[in-house]
Amino acid sequence: MTKPIILDCDPGHDDAMAILLARGCPDIDLRAITTVAGNQTLEKTTLNARRVCSVARIADVPIYAGCDRPLVRPQIIAADVHGESGLDGPVFGEPTVPVQDEHAVDFLVRTLMASDGDITLVPVGPLTNIAMALRREPAIAQRTAGVVLMGGAYTRGNRTPAAEFNILADPEAAAIVFEAGWPVTMVGLDLTHQAGATTDVLSQIEALGTELSKIVIELLKFFGRTYYEVEGMPAPPVHDPCAVARVARPDLVTVQDAFVAVETHGTWTAGMTVTDFDLRHHPANAQVATQLDTGGFWSLVLDALRVLN
Repeated sequence: MTKPIILDCDPGHDDAMAILLARGCPDIDLRAITTVAGNQTLEKTTLNARRVCSVARIADVPIYAGCDRPLVRPQIIAADVHGESGLDGPVFGEPTVPVQDEHAVDFLVRTLMASDGDITLVPVGPLTNIAMALRREPAIAQRTAGVVLMGGAYTRGNRTPAAEFNILADPEAAAIVFEAGWPVTMVGLDLTHQAGATTDVLSQIEALGTELSKIVIELLKFFGRTYYEVEGMPAPPVHDPCAVARVARPDLVTVQDAFVAVETHGTWTAGMTVTDFDLRHHPANAQVATQLDTGGFWSLVLDALRVLN
């Protein structure tokens, strides 16, 4: 039985991989892609979603552009990792996939309220769209199967010592999402750093020998170079597909119940996902990903790329 999802993203190299996995995995029914400002401006992230769908011949998944800035804070982007376009590396032609006229927040509210409560939201960028949808219609929290998000960490951050980029980009939005009372799974850096695109992984993708696999290799090689320069990691972690994998094959991602609060006031800790596994002071409000079946994860990704090719 396929699992319907809406992928909320800010492409981004790893977002591109998340789109490909979500569309190519037989366990996932990708109902729509919504875009948000994050790794780059909304104009660029939306264009990048269209580019990815165009080169992968994904013509039947509508794309909706959403919020172009955080709820209250100045915007930050990640050009140092993803480049000026947000998807540097390959040379893309003009996209053939359109963007819909309806705003992503309106689409989310309309679609979730009309659903049977079976759609899982998979946000892999800043949580602005999801928080705005909750503010517009709080009842969506009862009409959603759950939220599986890429963001946060229970040890340390990447944009600051305390905060991961997606949460730091809009901590107020993240706090709204964690406090909404719906099932939340946090797939953070502690998990996604286990999903490194190693030389062996690159060789397996390259061996597919298709036009799409060539583009994926170009994406991952650019991502690998900048990630090494910025983070010192030899194999770039493809964060965002890990959230899709958790929905597709839950057994690939081990989770633990926890209470997660988002710090919105700290001078040094803004955007921190304060995670309590002991649950002595607060009841659990989330499941937190801790361990990835790395081999199974990459097999899932490779199978999806084969389907799309």
